[in-house]
Amino acid sequence: MLWSGVWGEWGHVLRPALLGLVVALVAIRLLVRLRMLRGVPRQQAWRHSVAEVGIIAGTAPWVWMILTPRPGDRALSLVPFRDLAAQLGGPVAGVVVQVGGNLLVLAALGFFLPLRFRLAPDTGRHAVAVLARVAVLAAGVSATVEALQYVLDLGRVASVDDVLVNTVGAVLAALCSRRWWL
Repeated sequence: MLWSGVWGEWGHVLRPALLGLVVALVAIRLLVRLRMLRGVPRQQAWRHSVAEVGIIAGTAPWVWMILTPRPGDRALSLVPFRDLAAQLGGPVAGVVVQVGGNLLVLAALGFFLPLRFRLAPDTGRHAVAVLARVAVLAAGVSATVEALQYVLDLGRVASVDDVLVNTVGAVLAALCSRRWWL
């Protein structure tokens, strides 16, 4: 029931996103080939290409969903944890879709960003510095998307809780990629 509801509501985004995976694989291969022709070492060419395409292919479908208009009035929720508490008190399916979805919105960005860019010097505090930079960037991107929801009057709630959960998702994903950081 949960997946059929999600597919029914978001199939118009999920179908092209799945097709986009094929395009992403082709794009990675082409970028690797171009980089290697320019003299970039094979390992670096693959690492940068996978990370760049991963950031875009893993984030764009979620942003598309977030910026899809819905019937209703726009709203602004600036009290931290109010919306989250309401969601957690609702049906489990709603929690999985809302909280789980918000954790995934910037997960690809968080996962691949440290793989593509050297975000901190290689010191004992390297991990903390990388995670802090991922958090700041993710919070900025998420706040921008929430502001766009409100400004564009998309019939959605622009919520500080979404910014918080999106940011946590990016940081958790960055932790998942830690073993491959530069």
